[in-house]
Amino acid sequence: VQLQASGGGLVQAGGSLRLSCAASGRTFSSYALGWFRQAPGKEREFVATISWGGGSTVYADSVKGRFTISRDNAKNTVALQMNSLKPEDTAVYYCAAGRKFYYSAKSAEYDYWGQGTQVTVSS
Repeated sequence: VQLQASGGGLVQAGGSLRLSCAASGRTFSSYALGWFRQAPGKEREFVATISWGGGSTVYADSVKGRFTISRDNAKNTVALQMNSLKPEDTAVYYCAAGRKFYYSAKSAEYDYWGQGTQVTVSS
């Protein structure tokens, strides 16, 4: 599976962005998907995950109620809608895919990673 993330950019605090991740491969629907982020000088952290069919989602406490993860298995895409953005959301955002679990917040469990897209939130 190859993943290509897009949609990042510069936005003011309180604004919104929608990240998208396009995947290659005919078995996309059998992969759990996740979004992670890494800010300068910090470790990569979990943001959100979604199960194979999209019926289950889990969010980091820091984004709960502001971010929404969704997937379209017909189009091989996963999205992250980010609302009410804060300066502390500034980071490079990565999409990831894995087949060994239903969904996961653990980056080490994911097999495939996109290249990352930069999100910058100004105050």
